[in-house]
Amino acid sequence: MKPWIIRIPLVLLGLVAGFVLVAAVAFLILDRTNGSIISSGRKRSYLMYVPLSYDPATPTPLVISIHGFAEWPAHQMQMTRWNDLADQYGFIVVYPSGTSFPKRWRATGSPSRDRDPNPDVTFISDLINNLESEYNLDPRRIYANGLSAGGGLSVLLSCELSDRFAAIGTVAGAYSFPWSDCPASRPVPTIVFHGTSDPIVPYLGGESHDPAIPLPAIPDWVETLARRNGCGQSPIEIPLSGVMSGLHYSNCTLNADVIFYIVAGGGHSWPGGVPLPQFIAGLTTQEIDATKVMWNFFQLHPLPGE
Repeated sequence: MKPWIIRIPLVLLGLVAGFVLVAAVAFLILDRTNGSIISSGRKRSYLMYVPLSYDPATPTPLVISIHGFAEWPAHQMQMTRWNDLADQYGFIVVYPSGTSFPKRWRATGSPSRDRDPNPDVTFISDLINNLESEYNLDPRRIYANGLSAGGGLSVLLSCELSDRFAAIGTVAGAYSFPWSDCPASRPVPTIVFHGTSDPIVPYLGGESHDPAIPLPAIPDWVETLARRNGCGQSPIEIPLSGVMSGLHYSNCTLNADVIFYIVAGGGHSWPGGVPLPQFIAGLTTQEIDATKVMWNFFQLHPLPGE
């Protein structure tokens, strides 16, 4: 065999190794965080933003925004632009980080079903405790939201920590645990965004990346949530505007409204946010800003109390 033929696979292997190395270094640069805690015996990281207007003498709302599978905190920050609203309205934002590579969340189990508590739920609870020790947080105005698996974790948090979260939001959420495993002590107001052409979390349900974890039809899932929240039987239709329509379930127990925004032809993406690659995620509509709409919803739903 000629020497140059032998060199070809070696060169290809070198190129692949080089690409992997460059990708790993690029990810380390992009995956920046500025805080960490020890939770469940493990170091967990997060990216935090405190607006310049923060006043330690004033109780301040906290928004926790959770990235999707294979994403990271800085990407969630850039995509959603929560920091812009934090500057405008004076709340703190934190973007927690999942574990492993690619980054992921354990949003399929709960303490009611498993022997041990879910470590990601414990992490978020520990994170809130830590931030409460460092900042003057308003305990009645702590909110969670997320994309995809981050949306699924937000729902799990509303089940496991319903006494801590005033309301949640979810975009293209992956919901894979049964409602029977949800031990919520109070109904939690929820706002949902989902595209009808989502290629990753199908609008009408089906298999996820793990065939053993079927995903529900999103309209059915939202209707079940509204029933759990004690909402009135007939939702109010949100008028069609461009690609956007939806349903508003009101007259719910403890003001725990459920709002469902439907994006016709929308993909696995954050409406109004920085688009994900269309060949992977589908269409990212700019006809509505999910972050702004979500914040408006949050402001109307503090935890019940004086």
